[in-house]
Amino acid sequence: MNPIEIYCLCAAWCGTCRDYQAQLRAWAAEQPNWRVHWVDIEDEAERLGELEIETFPTLLIAVDGQARFLGPVLPTQAALQTLVARAPQWAASTPAAQALWLRLQEGSAGR
Repeated sequence: MNPIEIYCLCAAWCGTCRDYQAQLRAWAAEQPNWRVHWVDIEDEAERLGELEIETFPTLLIAVDGQARFLGPVLPTQAALQTLVARAPQWAASTPAAQALWLRLQEGSAGR
């Protein structure tokens, strides 16, 4: 099975994000095909381009080289698992989401 790339777009100052980061890493440790990447939207604003993040957490989920989901999520394990389970069945997301995924992927090399 191909890995599922999960990029969490958050901010260090956000308490919900800090809590979610620990939970997300723990859940990902139980899923060998998940690759989780934490992106602080303020520290890495250049990688986001024109994208405005207004709700935290916001996830980008990519499967088989295609961005399949980009949007805010409830910070719960059930919400994440539902998205990840369904993402391989969805068509590619918008061209903007695909371009973002490519920028994020390039910036994650060596991390």
